[in-house]
Amino acid sequence: MCGILAVLGCSDDSQAKRVRVLELSRRLKHRGPDWSGLHQHGDCYLAHQRLAIVDPASGDQPLFNEDKSVAVTVNGEIYNHEELRKKLVNHKFRTGSDCDVIAHLYEEYGEDFVDMLDGIFSFVLLDTRDNSYIVARDAIGVASLYIGWGLDGSVWISSEMKGLNDDCEHFECFPPGHLYSSKTGGFRRWYNPPWFSEAIPSVPYDPLVLRRAFENAVIKRLMTDVPFGVLLSGGLDSSLVASITARYLAGTKTAKHWGSQLHSFCVGLENSPDLKAAREVADYLGTVHHEFHFTVQDGIDAIEDVIYHIETYDVTTIRASTPMFLMSRKIKSLGVKMVISGEGSDEIFGGYLYFHKAPNKDEFHHETCRKIKALHQYDCLRANKATSAWGLEARVPFLDKQFINVAMSIDPESKMIKRDEGRIEKWILRRAFDDEEHPYLPKHILYRQKEQFSDGVGYSWIDGLKAHADQHVTNKMMRNASNIFPHNTPTTKEAYYYRMIFERFFPQVISQNSTFRIYL
Repeated sequence: MCGILAVLGCSDDSQAKRVRVLELSRRLKHRGPDWSGLHQHGDCYLAHQRLAIVDPASGDQPLFNEDKSVAVTVNGEIYNHEELRKKLVNHKFRTGSDCDVIAHLYEEYGEDFVDMLDGIFSFVLLDTRDNSYIVARDAIGVASLYIGWGLDGSVWISSEMKGLNDDCEHFECFPPGHLYSSKTGGFRRWYNPPWFSEAIPSVPYDPLVLRRAFENAVIKRLMTDVPFGVLLSGGLDSSLVASITARYLAGTKTAKHWGSQLHSFCVGLENSPDLKAAREVADYLGTVHHEFHFTVQDGIDAIEDVIYHIETYDVTTIRASTPMFLMSRKIKSLGVKMVISGEGSDEIFGGYLYFHKAPNKDEFHHETCRKIKALHQYDCLRANKATSAWGLEARVPFLDKQFINVAMSIDPESKMIKRDEGRIEKWILRRAFDDEEHPYLPKHILYRQKEQFSDGVGYSWIDGLKAHADQHVTNKMMRNASNIFPHNTPTTKEAYYYRMIFERFFPQVISQNSTFRIYL
């Protein structure tokens, strides 16, 4: 994932301001180590740190329309860019970048083009003809984005909090599926799928329809001009992603450049459940498998870096982000720049074990909707930032817009966990890929019960974190926790320990002069 930074209407077009924007943009350099770009028009600045995945040779940003009156800085992947180019026959494209369509779509359709984009993205588009601008974020919030406001009336946009926290009076998470327009001065939701209203769907479950929708979601994410692989924990979700990728890779443009041999990656403590299961799946699929080990101490030593990069103090997110952070560094060292991962399945299909307590299908469906809407705060944030800390991009096919529409239109009665009928969690997904003639996975993997990511990497990982926190947080500190942290007061020593580190990096959260809505 790339890094974007924009300062809009700052009432300052001096060289000093340009230097400051460049300085802040460099804070995002880990996200895009391949190229840096900055476009200034009056008191508006668009900066970009590029991770080159598609068209590495000519796709540097910011991007422009034909006469450079429209400029765009974008972090994302537009999977349907070739189809969109066919609709823009009267336009001339400067690059082969998938993101090059954005400026031209704006010329044709105005602010209403965003829903035409199939992919993950966050972008700022500046129209220099009237000095207006729009900002948008993808449907689910896979691409991270923040917005802030300065005392001088300026609007700040950044892929990460660290790009604007020192310069804004107020800043917050940019809501997924929304667009911010300077013409109206506010947000509006561009993503309005049927499931968002949480009305109970009634489409009968068809395993082949669900299977094909997910296969399409994976296949479109094979769009890359650089080496890539799959994250493989050996659980259902990552194993399905790996199986489909291995099955269809040979017929893609990517295979012509890089070969059809799929690489898979796994991380864990020595002898952890994930390592064993992933090894078995990799052997079955014939991938080139890379197994990375870490110790509890390795993870503890990385905690401060993890919190700095993922920008949260949520306990579960930090636990799961740390192994992913360590693995991403190893993957990048092998020359790989993109991985496909399995986030989102549990939210869509009710895969968490507590879903077996759902009293009826209505409550089951409402909870899946709520979980999907909150993904940008947790699993999306982890997958995005733990990988981009090392200039690695993670793609998540379960969060494909079209796939979500298919999966969330199914009568939730089919998703209900009914053990007496042999229906464990995510039964409809398992059954969709239970093909006797051309099996995707071994049966015992296809029906393997879920492990939490931070458990799967090794059960002693959580115990080690708790013990470490216990050494650094006293009972006296816990008694005063509500006075020190009145908002989202930590209730455990582990949570208190993470919060102390987070506040050290981002003190604006508790300062008197600056506020931040963190959504935790």
